[in-house]
Amino acid sequence: MAKKSKIVADERRRAIVARYAERRAELKDLIRRPDADATQRMSAQAELARMPRDASAVRLRNRDAVDGRPRGHLRKFGLSRVRMREMAHRGELPGIKKASW
Repeated sequence: MAKKSKIVADERRRAIVARYAERRAELKDLIRRPDADATQRMSAQAELARMPRDASAVRLRNRDAVDGRPRGHLRKFGLSRVRMREMAHRGELPGIKKASW
C-alpha cells in the first residue's frame, strides 16, 4: 500500500494537468508551427515556462486503483501485477482465467 500522501499528490497533479491541458496544447502547437514568427514563439515559450510544473502530463504516475502501488502497473486493468493476480485467482476479474496449455 502506497502512502496516502503519495496517492493524494498524484490525484492533485491529475487535476492540475486536466486544468491546463488545453492551453498547454495550444501553446505547444504555436511553438511547433513553422509559420509563426519569432516573437509569438518566444511569448508562447515564456507563458509555457510560467505554468506550474505539475501541469505537465509527464509528472503523472500510473498507480494501482485499489491500493496505489506505483510499480508493475497494467494499463488494461488499472491494477498492479500483484493485485491483478490476486483478484484473478479469487475470480473477481470477469473473463480472466489461469492459462493452461
